[in-house]
Amino acid sequence: MQLKIDHSSPIPLHAQVEALLRELIELPQYQSGEFLPKEMDMANQLGISRNTLRQATNKLENEGLIVRKKGFGTKVAEKSFTTQLSYWHSFTQEMNEKGIAFTNYLVSAEWVRPEEKIATFFGIPADSKVVRLSRLRGDENGPFVYFESYFHPRIGIGPDENFNQPLYELLEQKFKVVPVISREKIKARLTTKTIADFLQIRKGEPLLIRERFVSDPGDRPIEYNIGFYIAEKFTYSIEIRRQ
Repeated sequence: MQLKIDHSSPIPLHAQVEALLRELIELPQYQSGEFLPKEMDMANQLGISRNTLRQATNKLENEGLIVRKKGFGTKVAEKSFTTQLSYWHSFTQEMNEKGIAFTNYLVSAEWVRPEEKIATFFGIPADSKVVRLSRLRGDENGPFVYFESYFHPRIGIGPDENFNQPLYELLEQKFKVVPVISREKIKARLTTKTIADFLQIRKGEPLLIRERFVSDPGDRPIEYNIGFYIAEKFTYSIEIRRQ
């Protein structure tokens, strides 16, 4: 693709550059993760100032179409998935509703001793054993979220269940446990080496962390779940109505 604009056109330069950039970022090499040409090189080639170029790139960045990585350059933003907090589902249900195909890169379960926070939520002794379900999920481009779920021993779930099916369907159909209440905490953190290795990113990159405290209709604890999402791939939409 030739980088060229018409300096004699009545269309403002920044608008022409914006239209050019929108075409540029659709090219296969940039959709695949290649960095865009350097700003100085683009400005020189187009015969414009860096401020004019920045006016266009800032607009695309604000729309979430490109991202700047300090010390590296500018690249096309990876597609993000938006999920609402006005209702909640299992991850499988969320992705199925949006028509997004995903892959289970890892599904494993084992008996473990829970951390103090989890034991307190479940109301069980710290030396109890619970099932921890670990799942690494993503798409054809690689993993984008790592989950850990812990289940109250009262449920009777074991590590040998078929966890490839939607989790809450398994709880309802086989164990007659109905998840109704989800109290959630969302925070941003820099990734540790362990989580970075799972998600195939570098240690210190930003993560979106979501904790779920799930209970049944009687407000009895069922599941503690924590998810580590690659930050640039997920957006949470919150709807609040004034009473």
